[in-house]
Amino acid sequence: MPHINRRRLNTRLQIIQLAAKHFIEDGYSGTSLSRLAKELDLSTGNITFYFPTKEHLLAVLVDEMFDFQNILMDHAAEEGKSSLLAYCLELTAMASACEESEVARDFYSSSYTSPLTLERIRKNDTQKTKEVFAAYQPDWDDQRWLATE
Repeated sequence: MPHINRRRLNTRLQIIQLAAKHFIEDGYSGTSLSRLAKELDLSTGNITFYFPTKEHLLAVLVDEMFDFQNILMDHAAEEGKSSLLAYCLELTAMASACEESEVARDFYSSSYTSPLTLERIRKNDTQKTKEVFAAYQPDWDDQRWLATE
């Protein structure tokens, strides 16, 4: 079993937690790596050891959001709700959050305009769309699902 450096893991998790807090409170645009470093009593170089850019931190949080969305879809399925309904509710919640909150709008706008996170979003959305609509389009291949996304 590979050796896990708990100190590095702890530092990485602290950076992620603080970044999430600031992305939620101040928006992605209002958060800087230097501010995170100062609050964690680390150098900016130490932060960039774990996350070369703020975009890399955003990507981690986008991945966490996908995990949460998948859990919500699983719960909906367990409750007998269709995956299509769960998907529509998810999109509605995202749109409502952006309508109501400048910070949410900044987070989603940053996520959808960053090449690193947009690639992840497209991959996740393609997979989710395929899962939700596969019964309606059984003959589609992966390229068709990607194009539809």
